[in-house]
Amino acid sequence: MKILVVDDEYDIQPLFQQRFRREIKSNELELKFVHSGEEAMEYLETNGYRDKLILSDINMPGMSGLELLDKIQKSCTPPPPVVMMISAYGDEENINTAQKLGADDFLTKPLDFNLLKEKIKSLNV
Repeated sequence: MKILVVDDEYDIQPLFQQRFRREIKSNELELKFVHSGEEAMEYLETNGYRDKLILSDINMPGMSGLELLDKIQKSCTPPPPVVMMISAYGDEENINTAQKLGADDFLTKPLDFNLLKEKIKSLNV
């Protein structure tokens, strides 16, 4: 499975690589990291939307994760990719907005990587 991680914090990349090292080594997962909503859209438009799980932070400079989610839902042909939103702020407004825009799940930081791994395994992407 290909996973696109969208987060403006650069230290998230080594953390994900460490936590998923076994899955990466066995070629179960392929991780791609971008640091803005704009970079994510460029990547998706170039590489397609299919066969991907998108994990996106909400609070980023420029295009927010919620704006990115909206663009993804409007840009791709059905069915859209699975999108899980990630935020340090698990407030009702962000959760409700993400759900209305089509998010498949909402996770809070700090991430529970065991829970994330369970959610990934349950996907049929």
